Amino acid sequence: MRLKGKAWVIDGDTIVINKVKIRLAGIDAPELDQHWGQKSKWEMVRLCKGEIISVELTGETSYDRLVGTCFLPDCRDVGAEIVKAGLALDGGHFSKGKYKHLENPDMRRKLRGYGRWR
Repeated sequence: MRLKGKAWVIDGDTIVINKVKIRLAGIDAPELDQHWGQKSKWEMVRLCKGEIISVELTGETSYDRLVGTCFLPDCRDVGAEIVKAGLALDGGHFSKGKYKHLENPDMRRKLRGYGRWR
């Protein structure tokens, strides 16, 4: 299933499109109340603002969200962009290493203790 529309950003790995909460597949960003969480959210806002985002849903759910890979109009993967920006990490088990090569060497140390890396 696919979705398409303007995104409302909740945090660094969650957006809403057409009233549907989407968890970006394969990445993990700090929560808003954690160090780097606000920066991660605002990078997502910068990436998505005014853009029509396309989502390829995986069929999985995470809490109250559908899981999907999100793309900008120029076909860039939003998850890849936030990982390259140093504000999210590859999701490990869930991504099977899809975004690991995009992490900068200091990123895991910077985000250590957040999300799945506690």
